[in-house]
Parts: sequence; structure tokens; C-alpha cells
Amino acid sequence: MKSKRLQLIPYLFILPNVVIFLVFVVVPALYGFALSFTRWDVISEPVFVGVGNYISIFTSSSFWETTQRTLVYVLTVVPLTYVVSLLLALLVDSNMRLRTLMRAFFYVPAMLSAVVIGVSWRWIFGDYFGIINYFIERYGGTPINWLTTPGWAMLVVILASVWARAGYYMVMFLAGLQGIPEVYYEAAKIDGASRWQQFWRITLPLLKPTSLVVLVLCSIESFKVFDLIVTLTTGGPGRATTFLVQDIYRWAFQRGDLGYASAMSVVLLLILGLLTVFQFRLTGIGGDAYE
Repeated sequence: MKSKRLQLIPYLFILPNVVIFLVFVVVPALYGFALSFTRWDVISEPVFVGVGNYISIFTSSSFWETTQRTLVYVLTVVPLTYVVSLLLALLVDSNMRLRTLMRAFFYVPAMLSAVVIGVSWRWIFGDYFGIINYFIERYGGTPINWLTTPGWAMLVVILASVWARAGYYMVMFLAGLQGIPEVYYEAAKIDGASRWQQFWRITLPLLKPTSLVVLVLCSIESFKVFDLIVTLTTGGPGRATTFLVQDIYRWAFQRGDLGYASAMSVVLLLILGLLTVFQFRLTGIGGDAYE
């Protein structure tokens, strides 16, 4: 009897987390999925429409334009963030001077809220009051409409996103690098391998698990980016930097159709699921990667 009670103790410790997860994640997710089959303006009673919301979504040119724009953003931000964060990790993992200070310096942006980053970058790239345009004008150049030209606005959003999160993923890569046994590099040096060969044949393959974590987390974060966009470009100019999450917010709280917004959220969840599966296959994790 006593042994059975002792076996229950670990479950009692995780019970609060399980309850919180069920109440604040699972139940709202199931409610949102059920809501996606209705039209609901919050004021009146929900009206069941079956798969009508999903048909409207997939036949909407606006949805496909927003999805394409979101994919362009994600497929640019994720590889750039991966490369920059890996390079930063390699830099601060070397025997450079002041490497502890440099680690802290590169990590600082990850400690700032997205709202602070958005407002700060707006002051830097503002069309009329931005620091960049101030120096361009001062030295005789023509100011650039950074945030009111679609192409430039997208570029600023991408750069801000990479700058904001590269330090966070740098820490993950740094942990992965420090977990690689030094004996592998010593053996490679004896065999005459160059630094590039060591990186390509040793470092990168042994970072596969870390790479998967970085790719999945960065992809999810990029798909659900919201506050940075709202504070930096408000989705403009026009809809040039409006992504799926901003569209979901618009349908839910500006157009007052929570059913349609819930259906879009379900579609976004499916996209993220498919992307995660693809990334598992791409990195080779889940098969014989750990053998």
C-alpha cells in the first residue's frame, strides 16, 4: 500500500501543470475547433454553417494572397535566422577575447519585447523621423520610404525579426556546440582536415537535433508573428506586411466573425503541422539520426 502511494507522488507534482495545460490550451483549442463550424459575432447566438467557413477560406483570393505573403516571410526569416544564429554561436564559442561580453551583447535583443523592438525600428526606419533617413539627407542623399513602400517595408520587417531572435537561437546552438566531444576535432586535425571540413563533416551533422529545434521553433514563431508587425508597420503599406495572424485578428475583432477566424486558425495549425513534419524529414531526425 505504501509503495503505491509513493508511486503516485510524481503524478501529484505534475498535476498542476496538467490541469493548467488542459484548462488554458486543450479546452480553448477544442472550443475554437467547434467554433470554426459556426458564424458568430459574439453578440448573437452562434449559427452552425458546417464546412462553410472552410469553403469560403479556400475559395478566397485574399486568403491565398495573405498565405503567399506569409510563406515568403517565413521562408526568408527562418533560413536567415538559422544562419545568423549559428554563425554567432560559432563566433562566441571560439577563443576570442571578451567572448562572455559578446554573448551577452548578442543575446540582449532576445530579452526585449516585440513591442519595444517594433517601436525602436520604427524610429530607425521612419520615413520622416527615422535615424537612417536623417543621415541619408544629411549627406546629400534622397530619403527612402522604408515603411510606405511594400518591398522596403517587407525587408525592414524581415531584418527586425532576424535581429530580434538570432540571439535566442544562438544560445541553443552554443549549447549544442559545447556538447560535441573535442576528441572528434582532434582526430580530424591529425587526419589533416581543414576547418571547413571539420565544420561540414563533424559540427553540422552533430548539430542535427539542435537544428531541428531551432527550425521548428523559429518557423512557428514566424507564422504567428503579430505584435512586431502591428507596432512596426501595422500591416502596411496597404496589406504588404499583413500575414495570416493579422488576418485572423482582423476577422475576429474588426469584422466580428469569430467562426471564420477560428477556421483560419485551424488552417494555420494544419500548415504548421505539415511544415513540422517536413522539417523532421529534412533534418533526418526521428529515423536513425541518433544511432
